[in-house]
Amino acid sequence: QVQLVESGGGLVQAGGSLRVSCAFSGLSFSDYAMGWFRQAPGKEREFVAAITWSGSMSAYADSVQGRFTISRDNAKNTLTLQMNSLKPEDTAIYYCAARFTYYATNYYRERDDYEYWGQGTQVTVSS
Repeated sequence: QVQLVESGGGLVQAGGSLRVSCAFSGLSFSDYAMGWFRQAPGKEREFVAAITWSGSMSAYADSVQGRFTISRDNAKNTLTLQMNSLKPEDTAIYYCAARFTYYATNYYRERDDYEYWGQGTQVTVSS
């Protein structure tokens, strides 16, 4: 089984930056494509960013493109989301997710594509 533990959330002012991380354990991290999702109060969980198991390709939601960067360190079993130019509408619980894949060029944007989820970390952006 895979365990995912997010960390690094907190309170930041609009325009600021924050980095959230996800520690992966249990199986081989480099066999898994990874993603970040977020859920604001009263809203559905939505896609934020995804990355292939090799780290060579990534994808972003339009709302965060150019502001957020997803990355991974397969030697440290860690996934990271660097968030810059934060806006109040970025306030949400951020979740990391993992999906086993044989394909080096595959990343996934849909919630149902992922097998494992972390418990989430709260990010709050004040105006």
